Amino acid sequence: MAYTVVGKSVSRVDAIAKVTGKAKYTDDFPERDMLVGKILHSPYAHAIIKSIDVSLAKALPGVEAVLTYKDLPRINYATSLPGFVDDGIEEEFEADRLKYGTAGHPYSLDPGHRDVEDRHILTKKARFVGDNIAAVVATDELIAEKALKLIKVEYEVLEALTSTDAALKEGAPLIHEERERNILASGGYAIGDVEEAFKESDHVFEGEYETSIVQHCHMENQTSYAYQDSDGRIVIVTSTQIPQIVRRVVAQSLGLPWGRVRVIKPFVGGGFGNKQDVCIEPLNAAMTLAVGGRPVKIELSREESMVDTRTRHAFKFKIKTGINQDGKIIGIHITAVSNTGAYASHGHSIAGSAGGKFRYLYPTKALKYEPMTVYTNLPVAGAMRGYGCPQIFYAFESHLEDIAKRLNMDPIEIRRKNVVEVGYVDPVSKNKITSCGIRECIDKGKALIKWDEKKALYKEQSGDKVRGVGMACFSYASGTYPVALELAGARIVLNQDGSVQLQIGATDTGQGSDTVFGQMVAEVLGLPMDMVHVHSTQDTDITPFDTGCYASRQTYVSGMAVEKAALEVKAKILGFASSMTDIPADKLDLLDQKIVLKHSGESVLSLEQVAMQSYYDRVLAKPITSDISNNARINAIPFGVTFAEVEVDIKTGKIEVLEIFNVHDSGTIVNPQMAEGQVHGGVSMGIGYALSEQLLFDAVTGKPLNNNLLDYKLPTIMDTPDIGVAFVEAYEPTGPFGVKSLGEPPTITPAPAIRNAVLDATGVAFNRLPMNPQRVFEGFKNAGLI
Repeated sequence: MAYTVVGKSVSRVDAIAKVTGKAKYTDDFPERDMLVGKILHSPYAHAIIKSIDVSLAKALPGVEAVLTYKDLPRINYATSLPGFVDDGIEEEFEADRLKYGTAGHPYSLDPGHRDVEDRHILTKKARFVGDNIAAVVATDELIAEKALKLIKVEYEVLEALTSTDAALKEGAPLIHEERERNILASGGYAIGDVEEAFKESDHVFEGEYETSIVQHCHMENQTSYAYQDSDGRIVIVTSTQIPQIVRRVVAQSLGLPWGRVRVIKPFVGGGFGNKQDVCIEPLNAAMTLAVGGRPVKIELSREESMVDTRTRHAFKFKIKTGINQDGKIIGIHITAVSNTGAYASHGHSIAGSAGGKFRYLYPTKALKYEPMTVYTNLPVAGAMRGYGCPQIFYAFESHLEDIAKRLNMDPIEIRRKNVVEVGYVDPVSKNKITSCGIRECIDKGKALIKWDEKKALYKEQSGDKVRGVGMACFSYASGTYPVALELAGARIVLNQDGSVQLQIGATDTGQGSDTVFGQMVAEVLGLPMDMVHVHSTQDTDITPFDTGCYASRQTYVSGMAVEKAALEVKAKILGFASSMTDIPADKLDLLDQKIVLKHSGESVLSLEQVAMQSYYDRVLAKPITSDISNNARINAIPFGVTFAEVEVDIKTGKIEVLEIFNVHDSGTIVNPQMAEGQVHGGVSMGIGYALSEQLLFDAVTGKPLNNNLLDYKLPTIMDTPDIGVAFVEAYEPTGPFGVKSLGEPPTITPAPAIRNAVLDATGVAFNRLPMNPQRVFEGFKNAGLI
């Protein structure tokens, strides 16, 4: 379908503001006499506070408040008396204190479908190195830091459980007393009889695979500030992906009515899922209450941000697959153990998402998925770009590569024999595949990397440096339906000059969704992009409701609301023009800021004339607006593939990615240049996940060893090859303008593609991430190559 604005690489609506420094982030909104909040973190991974003395800290000049777990039950909202209120709760009743969940999921009316509530704002029992023990509010940062050092804490140190194996062992101490064997949750699904499928198979293969803990490393650390307004309501300005959910969680954490909290989200300097969690805002709200509503700011350091926010879950997989001689998969059995760290956060939903999104790619007669999510005394794992899929696709695409090698099959052909077809209905979610370009993606990627030519070239190699090619496929989703609510809102107002204002509840955190929504409105209303004014700040008091930025949902789900709102405004414009001209509305159209006759394109009125009349006609005046909320009860499945060529230095274990191509079926590409940028960023993250990134901890104490950007090995521009990007635009009939998701998929399969290319080059399979030089060298040594 031909569009005039959709499908074009228009400039981002925030581009000038960002490159000139005019874009305002949370730290750019100082309040008068802003106080500084600092947090005292536990030095122990597992410990009970026996005593805590804050008298010296409180006595320090410039300290306005010191908070511990003893104080927070007494911080309640009161219009007449904000601040501390003695509610009679004694400190020994720790189990009765208010707990809350932090995950950025929509609220559920079903109590059994809500996030696990296992967190206190400040804790009496430390569960990881970095857990929040106490907090200080002071007039400046230096005083706050000095006050933290004056707090005296006596701990009873417990055994630190730094792995899922340790947490699950018989007799291990419980991290959360209510969770037996430290298991947060377990349970997956079964389709068919997998044991019967194995009996029918010509071959049965097994493999074990492991991924690591990594961190998002977004440019802007977690930061927020809070104050009470003249009505006593708590106002929080924060760098978040989920303002509406922050509002709800802050209210729940302090036992407040939800309407007593207001959240404002300005420009955000990246999130990648870390800011799809409510990490610092409840404590920030408690701090302002503790000082009578004065503004208090929390800004985490990089070291704090890397351990006291969220990480990506590490997984251990065991996979068993039955397959016929011709390469057709008959049955798959996957067991997975997920390390959620010290608190639930997104918890078992990550493992559930992995098993759910994986299911769309290779339909099979029988599939059994048995995940388990386990607490450990490590930093909390939460949402991170791909939401479980980088883990499971690394495991299964590596496993499938191993199978192809043992069957002496071309890795491409084994996948082509098994990938899904249009019309498939998933037996668990009931989502239907209504578009699928995976085969075209494979063909395009194969041609771009010159697969056949390089396979032949590298068949017989010698020397210390060898080359190979690999590939890996993926499927994902466009939102969370049917697991969770998919509600999105949009508001459009026609201005007097014929331009429009667009407000959306969906949050742009750097990915460019504001621009995409502007293009959609411009397309429907026949406007140039500079006539669509997109409001990039979300405010829970003002902007339409939207659950937030996650699950690659916004272009698809929030786009539905935007398109509906634009169509309603268009209908109202034509209706008003009809009242001005007596020409039936169905005979009119809107094109290039003009009301035209539909059959000939002849101009009848300018859009500005209609807009002015709608505001100022003494009889008919009625400003033209639309305020739409859309509840999406449908999903669309994107697909894609990564192809990689590597050179491996046998003597040093160094892997160099020479070429990498990421090919996507994401439906219609609304803005090709921005889409390409999304892919570049996602592939770069995937390369880091594959080759270098890993948060390391002392195995005995649980102390972080590399929570800084010097020792945590992010790939730099010097480590990043030219990234090839291609799209197969399989029109998606359920999406606005035929779109499907793109935000998270680019990061899913670089790791298995690189791993499979290393296998092709060396014959050595690496089943654990990252494949850093030390680990690769040891693998070669064990394989006898060195």
